[in-house]
Amino acid sequence: MKMRTAARAIAIAATVGLGLALTACGGSGGSGGAEVSSGDYKGPKVTISFWNGWTGGAAPVLVPKLIDKFNSEHDNIVVKDVPMEWADIARKMPLAIKAGKGPDVAVGHGDDIATYAAQGLVLKADSIVKSLGYKASDFPEGLLDAGQYNGSQYAVPWSVTPLGLFANKSVLTSAGVDAENLPTDKTSYLAALDKLKAAGVQGEWVDGYVFTGTFEFQSLLWQFGGDLYNKDVTEATFNSDAGVKALTWMTDLIKNGYSPKDVAQDGNINALIAGKTAFNWNGVWQTTNTAFDKLQWQAVAVPQIGDQKAVWSSSTHWMFANNKGQDKNKTAAAATFVKWMNDHSADWPQTGELPAKNSVREDPKLLQTYPHLKPFLDELQYAHYETSAPGITTVGATITTAVNEAITGKKSPKEALDDGVQKANALLKQNQQKYGSGK
Repeated sequence: MKMRTAARAIAIAATVGLGLALTACGGSGGSGGAEVSSGDYKGPKVTISFWNGWTGGAAPVLVPKLIDKFNSEHDNIVVKDVPMEWADIARKMPLAIKAGKGPDVAVGHGDDIATYAAQGLVLKADSIVKSLGYKASDFPEGLLDAGQYNGSQYAVPWSVTPLGLFANKSVLTSAGVDAENLPTDKTSYLAALDKLKAAGVQGEWVDGYVFTGTFEFQSLLWQFGGDLYNKDVTEATFNSDAGVKALTWMTDLIKNGYSPKDVAQDGNINALIAGKTAFNWNGVWQTTNTAFDKLQWQAVAVPQIGDQKAVWSSSTHWMFANNKGQDKNKTAAAATFVKWMNDHSADWPQTGELPAKNSVREDPKLLQTYPHLKPFLDELQYAHYETSAPGITTVGATITTAVNEAITGKKSPKEALDDGVQKANALLKQNQQKYGSGK
């Protein structure tokens, strides 16, 4: 999760022009697949290629426990797992698809979909979604719609990864803070930070990086009623009053001594593990961090600092590649694979991600097996997912830059956000010229 964001944005930016040039070879028409009846492929035996970015700890779950099991249950489908870095997927897919050598199915993040769709790299999936029986209510609110571009569906949800508040209970207890009743709002959070400060502990180390400063800022922005962009994603709006309040809250944590200055990348989570701080806003993926095994820790929902509950979450989605000469039987088989994977995703939390399918995620057995997930599951009712618009990953870097400049004291929150919005709007204008006004 950590390395994919910046590297993936660079890779996508580098392939934008190439991808647009390939649109004519793929186009945007049709589902590209044979009829799929409830996800049950009945055609001739095919081997389908599955591109994904799970090269680390997720790999043992993906292959032996899921893909191998799927292959053993389907005589007419063989899934070939092709793991690579997320940035490599963005870089390699355009040429591979043009040559007819791309994947039959791939996984991308929520802010990838519109870019791939605008480039003509993925197939329209309206008929696939319908044939699989999926509807919006099968997934967290808004998540299926996040896979749309220009009024058509291009993706099927797979997983979600919301932010939460991680606490080192030993540090809290040593400072006289009730470790069994963790803070839920601004008042209780500040009270805990004050007790920690009195005990010589800086309770939350704030950083100016994607992991996790940018995600904390975005959560706070939404809590204060703001948004990153306007509705059609033609203008950036993160310098609103809500944005200034959000970033000022973070800089005030440093100003008031609750956080040290110039926290390094990952310095906050490392400090939590080392017992130097009590709280860290971080993703559900940390529930699988083996360094936590030696800690007394707990995760809860991020506290409500603003006027409403809100939290950042990433998401991943299945996409069907628009290869030159794509075999419709392979696309139909890939649809069967996607449905089977979603139906059998109960153990995907071993990778630090939550299944997107509601029926799997809401099964009581999930929490019995993974009790640490409860706060993250509860947050999904008010989670905000990545913005979906062509080229948006390159624009997102301006938000991180603004957060970093304010956190490090180079600019005031207002100055940093105003400068960031100016840069973001220039990039959004470039994206409109490259892709048109589609969203």
